[in-house]
Amino acid sequence: MLETKDLTLHYGGSQILNGVDLEAPKGEVTCVMGTNGVGKTSLMKAISGTHSRSGGNVVFDGEPLPVLPAHRLAQMGIAYVPQGRMIFPLLTVRENLETGFACLPKSERAVPDRIYQLFPVLKEMENRRGGDLSGGQQQQLAIGRALISRPRVLLMDEPTEGIQPNIIQLIGKVIRQLREEGEMAIVLVEQYFDFAFDLADRFYVLSRGSVVLAKEKRNTGRDEVQKAFDLNN
Repeated sequence: MLETKDLTLHYGGSQILNGVDLEAPKGEVTCVMGTNGVGKTSLMKAISGTHSRSGGNVVFDGEPLPVLPAHRLAQMGIAYVPQGRMIFPLLTVRENLETGFACLPKSERAVPDRIYQLFPVLKEMENRRGGDLSGGQQQQLAIGRALISRPRVLLMDEPTEGIQPNIIQLIGKVIRQLREEGEMAIVLVEQYFDFAFDLADRFYVLSRGSVVLAKEKRNTGRDEVQKAFDLNN
């Protein structure tokens, strides 16, 4: 579903990504791991169009993508759940979800029951302002908002950061369900090793903007991934 080939990205005069090759098939969870500052979030921004890549290619559903703004890529089916959640604090839960309608034709602009089935708390707090929610509730809202657009690629940046254990378990359950449905590719940026290893079908460990390990779970063991993760943390 999604590939990057020799992807590079710069911030001003600084090169952040150095020729990143990544493959994220449909029906799998692809996990990008590494310590802070190695380029994980920059990779998500380059794929989602939040920050324009400097070079290389992004291939989506077999077709190379030109450099496009984030809203165009969202309309094509690439959804991004950013680090820090970035919900709208003064809008209600329902209004936050409805911001995802911009990617849909008018005939499809409704919040599906499925969102509330995945995250029941959003139904309970439908009329509460986003800023009044806890961090874990805001994370559920951010994921629900991304799913409104019916994505074919779901990018998730540190969904467990600062979240209580019971919500981490819920998010893991939702990711598994989405994978089992087989309709989207999921790219997960994660530093919580146990959570990542349990969910992922393939791993990419980054160090200084480059891939230092690229392995499918079926062809590797926990120790190999853990070693690469530890060496680059």
